[in-house]
Amino acid sequence: MAYSAKIGPSILSSDLSCLGSECVRMMDCGADYLHLDVMDGHFVPNLTFGHPMVECLRKSVGPEPFFDMHMMVSRPEQWVKAMAAAGASQYTFHIESTTNPGNLIKEIQESGMKVGVAIKPATTVEELAPWANQIDMALVMTVEPGFGGQKFMEDMMAKAGANMIVSGSAVVGSEDPRSVIALLRTVVAEAIQKRSLDR
Repeated sequence: MAYSAKIGPSILSSDLSCLGSECVRMMDCGADYLHLDVMDGHFVPNLTFGHPMVECLRKSVGPEPFFDMHMMVSRPEQWVKAMAAAGASQYTFHIESTTNPGNLIKEIQESGMKVGVAIKPATTVEELAPWANQIDMALVMTVEPGFGGQKFMEDMMAKAGANMIVSGSAVVGSEDPRSVIALLRTVVAEAIQKRSLDR
């Protein structure tokens, strides 16, 4: 069976004046899910949007797209219920932002969302190990959280294999997002195949 990675464009790189139609455009171009970056101006020095925007997007694009909420916030516990009610599909918090990951994971699961845990480039994957069997996704950052358009950190590739790829400006800013999404799938599949042959 051929390996296929899921590709999730980061909609923060979209034209924010027409975010609903941009979400639809990304899905029409072959995206498997949508990655929504939430920043609070504390955990990272930038500020984006919160659950009211997510609720509006859900009403605009309908029930189908999978919304992965990347919570770059200093107190992720406070937004779980609101994001669930707004229509979020997955709640991805930073391991660095909470003192009790176990409780937070449980709360997210009880809210009906899937659980993602993210790590900054300076954080080792060993930090994720205690929670690996309790989460649905681990997000290994290949840029510093907080700003779009950064250069990809190739040295992060050694941290983990990937089956879900987030890309912002490379996909959303492209003149042909469909081709970029297809290319990302191909590159990941070839890398996984090469790694399995090298073993």
